[in-house]
Amino acid sequence: MTWIVLALLAGAAAFVVSLYNALVRLRNASESAWSDVDVQLKRRYELVPNLVETVKGYASHEKSTFEQVVRARTQAMAASGPEAKSAAEGGLTATLRSLFALAEAYPELKANQNFLSLQAELSSLEDAIQNARRYYNAVVRDLNTRCEAFPSNLVANGFGFTKKAYFELDDAAERKAPQVSFAS
Repeated sequence: MTWIVLALLAGAAAFVVSLYNALVRLRNASESAWSDVDVQLKRRYELVPNLVETVKGYASHEKSTFEQVVRARTQAMAASGPEAKSAAEGGLTATLRSLFALAEAYPELKANQNFLSLQAELSSLEDAIQNARRYYNAVVRDLNTRCEAFPSNLVANGFGFTKKAYFELDDAAERKAPQVSFAS
């Protein structure tokens, strides 16, 4: 009889350890995925000043647009965590849209090789950000499911695992990448 009880206790302990380890793997994967999102966003932040300077050369009198882009970039760089980054990124995306709308009025800018290269790089970065965000959200979904579903929620609550926030954009218009095509 005691062997049966010991076997049941050992089985229960192994089950708890298995659930705990799964939660640790998901937490670490979510942190790694967020780091990937952050790297892509930093690459985007580094590209923005080059875009602004290129457009400035053709539309130097559009000072307020440039200031808005720089301010939005600064706010996005300062934001931390998925929720704050989501809001700040929405603002940056909107100001980038206004920068590209401004560029639309300058045909010689649209033909500038440096600008064309920068717009291609931004388009590529937007795809990379979208992919990194999608992966992060998938890992967070799995972690959050484990934190809520029985019996893993008992282990999650007992060891302090908590749900993580998704990296989402609030406005449906912000869900689109900035328009970077200047084909005539």
